[in-house]
Amino acid sequence: MGKYRVQDIRNVAFCGHGGSGKTTLVDTLLGLTGTVKRPASVDEGTSICDFDEEEKAHKYSIETSVVHFEHGGKWFHVIDTPGYPDFINQTISALRGVDMAAVVINAQAGIEVNTRRVFAEAEKAGVGRMIVISKMDLDNIDFPGLLENIQEVFGSRCVPMNVPLGHGAGFRGVAGTLRLPEDLSGTLVDAEAIHESLIESIVMGDEEVMERYLEGSAPSDEELARLLKLAVADGSLIPMVCLSTKKGIGLNELLEALVLCGLSPDQVKRTATGPGDEPVEVQADPAGPLVAQVFKTRIDPFVQKLSFIRVYSGTLTTGSTVPVVGQRKGVKLGQLLRVQASETEPIESAGPGDIVAVAKMEEFRTGTTLGQVTMPPLPFPTPMVGLAASPKSRGDEAKLSGAVAKVSQEDPTFVVERDAQTKEMVITGMSELHLQIIQERLKRRDKVEMITKEPKIPYRETIQATAEGSYRHKKQTGGRGQFGEVHIRMFPLPAEVDPEQYATKERFPSMKEYHYHPDCNFLWIDSIVGGTIPSNFMPAVEKGFLDRIDRGVIAGYRVQNVCVEVYFGKHHPVDSSEQSFRTAASMVFRNVFMEARPALLEPIVKMAVTVPADAVGDINSDLSGRRGRVLGMDSAGGGMQTITAEVPLAEVTTYARSLSSITGGQGSYTLEFTRYDVVPGNIQQEIIRAAKLEEEEE
Repeated sequence: MGKYRVQDIRNVAFCGHGGSGKTTLVDTLLGLTGTVKRPASVDEGTSICDFDEEEKAHKYSIETSVVHFEHGGKWFHVIDTPGYPDFINQTISALRGVDMAAVVINAQAGIEVNTRRVFAEAEKAGVGRMIVISKMDLDNIDFPGLLENIQEVFGSRCVPMNVPLGHGAGFRGVAGTLRLPEDLSGTLVDAEAIHESLIESIVMGDEEVMERYLEGSAPSDEELARLLKLAVADGSLIPMVCLSTKKGIGLNELLEALVLCGLSPDQVKRTATGPGDEPVEVQADPAGPLVAQVFKTRIDPFVQKLSFIRVYSGTLTTGSTVPVVGQRKGVKLGQLLRVQASETEPIESAGPGDIVAVAKMEEFRTGTTLGQVTMPPLPFPTPMVGLAASPKSRGDEAKLSGAVAKVSQEDPTFVVERDAQTKEMVITGMSELHLQIIQERLKRRDKVEMITKEPKIPYRETIQATAEGSYRHKKQTGGRGQFGEVHIRMFPLPAEVDPEQYATKERFPSMKEYHYHPDCNFLWIDSIVGGTIPSNFMPAVEKGFLDRIDRGVIAGYRVQNVCVEVYFGKHHPVDSSEQSFRTAASMVFRNVFMEARPALLEPIVKMAVTVPADAVGDINSDLSGRRGRVLGMDSAGGGMQTITAEVPLAEVTTYARSLSSITGGQGSYTLEFTRYDVVPGNIQQEIIRAAKLEEEEE
């Protein structure tokens, strides 16, 4: 690897919708360049890139796969990415490791839902882009219509570098448009018009060359090569190539296009954050300061944890101690590894543009920066589909916890949380398919199975009126008894209250002190005068309140947004104890809460739903039926619209299925929590009845 200059390295991610032929294409390129000798087939389970057992079983990519080969004096790192939107995190992380994205489009299917997504993610990542039109050998292909659609969705900057000669069974080759061949018979589009458009897109980056071109002087090959990369780097040109992997047509032209217009590591602008939050431009200099980032983590059954690192600046060396952002001391690197799909080989060093792996580095997480400056975090989407999970076999709780913790390390869009209120372990992922694949992996790799069900909605309880009351706890069973009496006033407390502005002498004239618990927005005021409750029992009173807040009152959900003033009480010199006052406080809280117009609160989420324009009416109607409130609508380009709405979380726990059904799999959505709101009365009664029934069953 060290024999290649930075300018001769090409890092490319092949991405696109499922079924576009990315994995087969990368497998074939490895064979075409003589890197791998054995036959490879996704369908037969012998793919080089799809080596994971789940990938072999399902016959599609689930994780990214890193491979490398040499061609035309260039060193290629290629990352094959999954095509299903459920695994978009893999594409996002891959784009941080490369300088060029090759967006693969099935010529027969055209632009699909994940085609748009990966194209947009590549643009956000700031890498160069190329479009690869695959499967030109299939029937019923309308290439002129496809070209028009691509330019409508992604812009006129998408210009073919070659055009097909025939299609379907008659697909026999491609004709270059940078330098037109003499024979253009059989082309499906106007190759001469495309040639002019391509040259114009290239020369626009240099005023002098453009003026000469407009005057009739064609640019030289050297000028075209130089300006072609500049146009790709600034996004003013997105070259397109056509091919058929099955027929082996257009593959060499793809490689030549990547040599000619694929960006090298020094042609992609990258910015890190330095000391004092100052932006720092990262230069691809082997002698420069070290800047590298972990862009992928994989847990291998044999090697254990593998951290994949992209080097942007400086040089990594096996066994060296490197600074790591967030670590107080430097971290000693293990053996650097060059990765070829499932296989690794040791290497001694890696410079700018190199992609390497290192094993068993517990200090590394996906997104970790090596060096003195900080690379931007990877912009992973928020997972939105959750399931309550428990081990299938009793006694496997610890085993399951360890297994899901490993998965969350390698997959940032898989989140594991223990809900303190519902007592459930909730696993959250991008979709039902995503979670299904993870369950299969846990069963195979960690030998642990789980049972899943819809998670409980984390409702909250609150009050809507002021009330007051008292409770006397008195118990005599022989010997020392129990006695404690507590009087309180209860008030609704505004969300996100400032306790200093609320707990004032004007509002509570007898206040001695207050205690605020921000996690549940609970404020309690100590207004005891004359020692009617001795001060040493007041901590027990507070514990009694918190016990009841955690247990809930009307349906067993946590209480929030409540203020309680303790203004009077009684004690007994012998029978009073901390437990007596803790019990009395819990009971008086319950009783007064029931008098203060109790209500359930439900989580409200903000949704952004992106769908084809012709599905907008159906989506709006569906959201209204889910008690949603549409906030607005914006164009997402390419005939897509994004609808923004607020909806109760309880109504969209299985929204992915409905959206797919309405849009034929072309819709996508994100959601984020915004606030809690009062549940309508009729629904509230159903929730309370269900909670009481569950409590009785338990």
